[in-house]
Amino acid sequence: MTNIILLGPPGAGKGTQAKRLVDERGMIQLSTGDMLREAKASGTEMGRKVAEVMDRGDLVTDEIVIGLIEEKLAGPHGGGFIFDGFPRTLGQADALEALMAKMGESLDAVIEMRVDDAALVARITGRYTCGNCGAVYHDTTRPTKVEGVCDVCGSTDMRRRADDTEDALKQRLMEYYKKTSPLIGYYHAKGALHVIDGLAEIDSVAAAIAKVLDKA
Repeated sequence: MTNIILLGPPGAGKGTQAKRLVDERGMIQLSTGDMLREAKASGTEMGRKVAEVMDRGDLVTDEIVIGLIEEKLAGPHGGGFIFDGFPRTLGQADALEALMAKMGESLDAVIEMRVDDAALVARITGRYTCGNCGAVYHDTTRPTKVEGVCDVCGSTDMRRRADDTEDALKQRLMEYYKKTSPLIGYYHAKGALHVIDGLAEIDSVAAAIAKVLDKA
């Protein structure tokens, strides 16, 4: 069983790789957003707290997120946990370390999916999907065979995310680096950080992650 943190900017492919780890290794993905939505719909005491905060439009406190993670760590473990989107700050990293020690767990690896910003911008701003079946395409690297027609289902409902513009992405990258740079140094100092090329082919990225996990 292996517990890891996936770090990487928007569009680096963390979600894709986390899904593969879930499918291939039976790991459990702990995505902050998913946990909050799940808690809100659960009707539990913690869920009611989350609902109250979110309904007010406030940010959920670190204490609540740590409480949700504690509930998950107390449940089925599968092949280990993937922390996705948490921690984002040094305070959260300290809180997670304390929680895992309390639960008798260890953090085995922190994997940073490092990217070249200009290449990432080109990858994301050219991306579009089929609104019918969800197939993903790209203006230059993976266009549809017939312009405007999905190769998979034949739909002409092609969509782009509203925030997949160059300006919006650069702003998201800036926020990521401001918050996450200290974490990279924090985990490097602990000897836990492993850096891989997040812009390599999906299979190559998966192989690099597997290599880290098999040594953890």
